Amino acid sequence: MRSGAKVAIVGGVFVVVAGGVGYGGYNLWNGVTGGSSDVGTKEAGTPRSGPVTPEEVTGTARDFLAAWAAGEADRAGQLTNDPVTAGPAVAAYKEGAGVSQAVITPGTPTGATVPFTVKATLTHDGVSKPWTYTSQLTVVRGESTGRPLVRWVPAVLHPKLTAGATLRTGTAKTPPVKAVDHEGVELSPEKYPSLAPVLDALRQRYGDKAGGRAGVETWIESADGTPTSTLVVLSAGKPGELRTTIDAGVQAAAEKAVKAYGTAAVTAIEPSTGAIRAVANSPATGFNTAFQGGQAPGSTMKIVTAAMMMRYGIAGPNTAVECPATVMWDGYTFQNLNKFTTTGNLTHAFARSCNTAFIKAITPLKDKGVHNTALGDTARKWFGIGATWSIGVQTADGSVPESSGTETAASYIGQGRITMNALNMASVSATVQNGGFKQPYLVPRDLDGREFATAERLPRDVATGLRTLMRAAATSAEGTATEAMASVPGPKGAKTGSAEVNNQDASNSWFTGYSGDLAAAAVVDSGGHGGDAAGKVVATVLKAG
Repeated sequence: MRSGAKVAIVGGVFVVVAGGVGYGGYNLWNGVTGGSSDVGTKEAGTPRSGPVTPEEVTGTARDFLAAWAAGEADRAGQLTNDPVTAGPAVAAYKEGAGVSQAVITPGTPTGATVPFTVKATLTHDGVSKPWTYTSQLTVVRGESTGRPLVRWVPAVLHPKLTAGATLRTGTAKTPPVKAVDHEGVELSPEKYPSLAPVLDALRQRYGDKAGGRAGVETWIESADGTPTSTLVVLSAGKPGELRTTIDAGVQAAAEKAVKAYGTAAVTAIEPSTGAIRAVANSPATGFNTAFQGGQAPGSTMKIVTAAMMMRYGIAGPNTAVECPATVMWDGYTFQNLNKFTTTGNLTHAFARSCNTAFIKAITPLKDKGVHNTALGDTARKWFGIGATWSIGVQTADGSVPESSGTETAASYIGQGRITMNALNMASVSATVQNGGFKQPYLVPRDLDGREFATAERLPRDVATGLRTLMRAAATSAEGTATEAMASVPGPKGAKTGSAEVNNQDASNSWFTGYSGDLAAAAVVDSGGHGGDAAGKVVATVLKAG
């Protein structure tokens, strides 16, 4: 071994780098591997096959991490199954992030996966700061050579790195911001972890408008040059204050509510203004499902379907409708939960969440020649779904595309190709409660002069009718949302939803509703019935408001 590095195997757990190996220092390759070039072969010219062995996992991980720590980007790349991409990425790690030292220590392998800890020093213009994080790599067998190789993904270098993204250290592109709620309460990502990606996005868009001063930081930069996440602050700048529409109390309740589930999202909106009062996701870091997700919303979509039926004169709250156990359309049979059947008016069918009553609307709409387009047109006309929303950060704004065949019937009950998220469905409830669409927003429009999406107000009889339906679902003896909404103060209304997903044992749980001047919607993956999981989340949030 060369001076300054120590490699040891203790009790089957290997330690690759110890003793302060830095970039520009010693070449560890020969020291670690002895310069061997026939790793991964049974004998000369005969590639290995089958799963990688424990010895191959530890040896390959050790060699890759040692090459990386030594700054040997080409050598590290050759130890992966994608050297063309991996080599430059390892080189960019050192230069882009300003890493002056790196000590990388592997942990105990689990199968072919090896966790490791990176302890590095970041330096820029004479300012340095230590940086520690954990990541992992997986060893696979090369398809053509049979050699054990590291399966290359950018997350090997840092768990937040994605394709095309890089690490950067320098003077931040935008000053830091101190985000506050609508009453001036500070919103820190430590206290409200679901807000972390939202606050990062707000900073990048509005940091230069808040009056702060940039500091020296390490961040992840996307392929288009946009910073997406601050990792380390080497020297703090001066934050400017950015007021948002969030309500700290409602946000705290939302964070706690979704934390009870593995994958869940919730959004709360003030119907009279469109102000977003809370957004929370579980897990709390990473992709903002509440704003950017796109999933079938299940029977919560019956709010829009009912509006469509009223618009085209198919049925109103007091119109008698049929609710058979099953109904067929275009050769496919649709059914109610457990094939229940009931009689009564549209209000009763909505409260019970009768699928067949809403699918049967397809026949009279076909006679009018609009059955494939009426739902999407209604969603856009009255609920703003399909327009481009400008809330202050990136969103997915809901989609109700033109349909055909069995897909049309499925769309009437929130399946097919319809995609929504918690933000979209909270807005649907807010539109009903307010009697008209107010585009949700997170920061005031005068901050940057952006245009808000608009939609026509609901006709008075439609607004009153939809509130009647949602009140029945939330308060009547047979309402599917009654149990979840029992402790929520009135005036209130709600709708449950269960969305079936391919290859998933349990349905996604959806729920949307309002209480007073607050509306909310939630989705819990594999949560089952809408009232069982998502309903509890929404009720908790509404009570906090």
